[in-house]
Amino acid sequence: MNSARRILTQTVAISLLAWTSTAYAAHKAKNDDCLTCHSDSTLSKEVNGKKVSLYVDADKLTHSIHGKMFTCVDCHSDIKGPVHETTPKKITCAQCHADAQQAYSHSYHAKANKAGATPGANCEDCHGGVHEILAAGNAKSPVNHANIPVTCGRCHGQKFLMESNGESAQAFISYQESVHGRAIEKGSTKAAVCTDCHGAHEILTANDARSSIYKFNVPATCGKCHSTIEQTFMQSIHGQGISRGNGLSPVCTDCHGIHSIKAHIDPNSSVSEKNLVRTTCARCHEGVRLSQEFGVAGNSVSTYLDSYHGLASKGGSVLVANCASCHGVHNILPSSDPRSTINHANLDATCGKCHKGVTEKFTRTKVHMEDGVHSKDIDSIAVRWVRLIYLPLIVLVIGAMFLHNVIIWRYKLSARRRAHPAMMVRMTVSQRWQHLILLTSFIILVITGFALKFPDSWFAHLMGMSEKLRSVIHRVAGVALMAAGIYHLFYLAAAHEGRRLLRDLTPAPNDGIDVLRAMRYYLGLSDQKPAFGRFSYAEKAEYWALVWGTALMGVTGVMLWAKVWVGNLLARWTVDVATAVHYYEAILATLAIVIWHFYQVFFDPDVYPMNGAWLDGKMPVDHYREEHELDTESLEAGSEATKAEEAAKDISTNSETEPPKE
Repeated sequence: MNSARRILTQTVAISLLAWTSTAYAAHKAKNDDCLTCHSDSTLSKEVNGKKVSLYVDADKLTHSIHGKMFTCVDCHSDIKGPVHETTPKKITCAQCHADAQQAYSHSYHAKANKAGATPGANCEDCHGGVHEILAAGNAKSPVNHANIPVTCGRCHGQKFLMESNGESAQAFISYQESVHGRAIEKGSTKAAVCTDCHGAHEILTANDARSSIYKFNVPATCGKCHSTIEQTFMQSIHGQGISRGNGLSPVCTDCHGIHSIKAHIDPNSSVSEKNLVRTTCARCHEGVRLSQEFGVAGNSVSTYLDSYHGLASKGGSVLVANCASCHGVHNILPSSDPRSTINHANLDATCGKCHKGVTEKFTRTKVHMEDGVHSKDIDSIAVRWVRLIYLPLIVLVIGAMFLHNVIIWRYKLSARRRAHPAMMVRMTVSQRWQHLILLTSFIILVITGFALKFPDSWFAHLMGMSEKLRSVIHRVAGVALMAAGIYHLFYLAAAHEGRRLLRDLTPAPNDGIDVLRAMRYYLGLSDQKPAFGRFSYAEKAEYWALVWGTALMGVTGVMLWAKVWVGNLLARWTVDVATAVHYYEAILATLAIVIWHFYQVFFDPDVYPMNGAWLDGKMPVDHYREEHELDTESLEAGSEATKAEEAAKDISTNSETEPPKE
């Protein structure tokens, strides 16, 4: 009896369970049930003050990867029937994609979402709309390999969005121009896209040791595509350093770039023939850091650039040997390693790539000098002795030649001036002193100023001084120039000759016409040579350009000298403007002196080899009459002075030749 009752009870329970399951299944909402309302494109709801569309595209839902596998209520599990008064809960992908969700929760994007400032990308941002997610293999999917750059670029290509998060859109722009980005654009299915390097869901920052772009993980990341190169690199001196945890050793991105990777034949590539030595290798091998830490020579690049190879490279040669030609590319090894291309046993083959027929004797010569070390081998000693002999020899021989020619030049200049017995005063003693101070201070300012702007120039090295001494000399010369300018203003106002000078240098209406007349005459278009007064239009233009330039350089120079005070008193940009004006006005003034003033003093055939008025203040009367025939006042004074000088000479001569009277 008990057994029968038990069997009956179990049968009823099983039947009830089966009926309940059948009833639930019969009443479970189908997609068509949901689409009865949600296919209406006007359906929307107010959520947190915003109008949210509740429309679902039936066609896209059907063709999505989820539409083929699930129904609406599989994701919206809190929906119990076709009619629901409350808003369904926000669904989570984690209920099916737990691994992906776990990886995403550690990512940079998830942390940005938690921070709340600028939302990071979530599932639907990358995979597409919630109801239209396509498989990654589908060509239309946002996460299809070919579409990844565009998908990531929707955020990372927006300048203002990235800057609001403290980052830059330049990475995405650089990738588009890179060898990878261009290959993807041309339809490549193998070129690297964002997810190949950064990962898909667990995207981490570069300073996270778990990140695929963490420095010590970069070789393995690049090795996913470039496996052979990775194996070669990891055996090299650089790869060995990375394996030992040496953060100073370079990895792929240190040489090739990060997002801006270009083919080595591209002239803009960091590993191109043009940029390899001076840009890429020099970042590590031209400095003291490697020398201090690891004893590696720190002047490898500079000694290369001083060699024939380096000079030819600077001259534009793309055939001459560079760092990679001798040391290798990814297989760089120390010379002590038998596998190294610069090992003594392998130098014949390495040098022989360019120099056919080389022998061991040819390869013995050192290419790079050891930093701060005097080598004891015979060739280094011989070269050092040649340098010790030739440097003083050059100074003595060239110095003697220079002195020889100066003596002859001085004699011929004096003889030429003596050939013009009639001389007149062109510059007074005061004017010559002002000119001398101006000349000296200007030359010093030019040399010391451009030595700062061009520290690698010959004149910067010629000075052989520290920055502190250079700045002191520059400022002293600047003060001297401004003092001479201030004195000149008092001279123009107080001295009779100064007032006359100002009057004669004042521009006149005829000056513009004289320019045209002079050009017509010297171009052979007119037979009439223009006549000038005490100063021609060229001399007036030079004088007023000098006044303007001296005032401008003085004001901007003081502003730079007292930049903190000026920056606090005025807008900060005024200091930057003063710097620019000071620099470009210096270029203008220097070129004007060389092209305009030096012609009148040295290169004018009528005064060659030099107009000596700046030394003794005199010039021949006949030359002055030819150049300034309208200046009758000076010509008359010059003639009187000449007559008086000749009379004095006659008296002196007679007194020397007449016998003494008893």
